[in-house]
Amino acid sequence: MHRRILIVTAVAAEADSVAGGLADGPARPAAELPVPGGLLLRRYEDGDGPAGVDVLVGGVGPAAVAAATGAALTRAALAGEPYRLVVSAGIAGGFPGRAPLGSLVVSDAIVAADLGADTPDGYVPVDALGFGRSVHRVPDALTGPVAAALATAGLPHTTGAVLTVSTVTGTAARADELAARHPGAAAEAMEGFGVAEAAAAHGTPVLELRAVSNAVGPRDRAAWRIGDALAALRRAVTALEPTLSEARPCS
Repeated sequence: MHRRILIVTAVAAEADSVAGGLADGPARPAAELPVPGGLLLRRYEDGDGPAGVDVLVGGVGPAAVAAATGAALTRAALAGEPYRLVVSAGIAGGFPGRAPLGSLVVSDAIVAADLGADTPDGYVPVDALGFGRSVHRVPDALTGPVAAALATAGLPHTTGAVLTVSTVTGTAARADELAARHPGAAAEAMEGFGVAEAAAAHGTPVLELRAVSNAVGPRDRAAWRIGDALAALRRAVTALEPTLSEARPCS
């Protein structure tokens, strides 16, 4: 049984942190594989049979990353080596009081937070309009072991919903509105729901892992801690590689 997992990031800097975290553990670079659309997978092996990790830079935003993830999943399926787990990983904004700068967020839900309609009575998500879905739940059987591994490694973290948005929040009013609408939200990013949609189309379990670089709210670049977040992501990948390789998530 193939145990390979796919980790998808938005940009190369995030993928480099993931790769660094793998290299800090037992994994070693094994190959670079082309994916339709001009993409490239970086493959890592840990020397234990078929176990290993593929890392893909999928692009910014839910549409680009859904297409990239779908291409990688299709490639693997056609090769007779379907992935057993997909992880959307990178940096993110953290909701104040839930996820401080430099901490990690493990998703228990991946939510399309602005896929819907504005109405005189407020925002209506796409599923309430009768089209598709706006939430992918992550089973406790997956989030539990991941959170436990981070705790064992002494890495600050929280478990909660990660919101996917096409426009990053830049005002206090928008932050307050999202927090009120999604009281379980811990972080905001731009790719998780796209990755989750592609994974669902292939019947593959999915998880989102985020390292917090800034607070969700007024846009203050001077307060961003991107380097700290990338370093936290690297440490998280090192801590989680054995857990992710051995987990038996339910689809």
